[in-house]
Amino acid sequence: MEDFPPYAAVVLAGGRAQRLGGQAKPQLRVGGRTMLAAVLIAVGDAAQRIVVGPRQEVPGDVVLTREDPPGGGPVAALRAGLVAVDADVVAVLAADLPFVTRGLVGELRRRLHRDGVLVVDDAGRDQLLLGVWRTAALRRAVGDPDGPRALHRAVAGLAVDRHHPAPAPGEVAPWLDCDTPEELARAREVAPGATG
Repeated sequence: MEDFPPYAAVVLAGGRAQRLGGQAKPQLRVGGRTMLAAVLIAVGDAAQRIVVGPRQEVPGDVVLTREDPPGGGPVAALRAGLVAVDADVVAVLAADLPFVTRGLVGELRRRLHRDGVLVVDDAGRDQLLLGVWRTAALRRAVGDPDGPRALHRAVAGLAVDRHHPAPAPGEVAPWLDCDTPEELARAREVAPGATG
């Protein structure tokens, strides 16, 4: 097995979840655990784990920080999370990915050859909050508070590779997120061995 350099993980756990009734989305349960817990398990081997968002329950070794302004979006959240990162490589994930795995994060780390590598879903869409990046490159991309507020614009100048993982039979696509009540219900329905 290859040896990878240590990495940090920044998990974006903000947002108002308006389509889910304003609930704290990362704390919603899928498959018997919160979505945030699932993501933190997937990056359990990270040298640092940083959650960006409002005050919420996190393990004791996880740094919890807040973007400025609160609710300022993913670019502001990334900027805040990257302040705490010491590693040269950082995984960036949304907190509403209940099916992301440590294996996928490891595969992305293995595929990191340029500024970043991210997952592409079945529809060919970049999953900007499911990727691994060179910390310095990402800091440059999101570091200007007066720069682009949309993440795809902020990282547009970076050299990014794309990876389309093929879920094994019976596995749920790791990019399946939960933005609507219907998506949450589907995630709970297909979660292995539990009803959420």
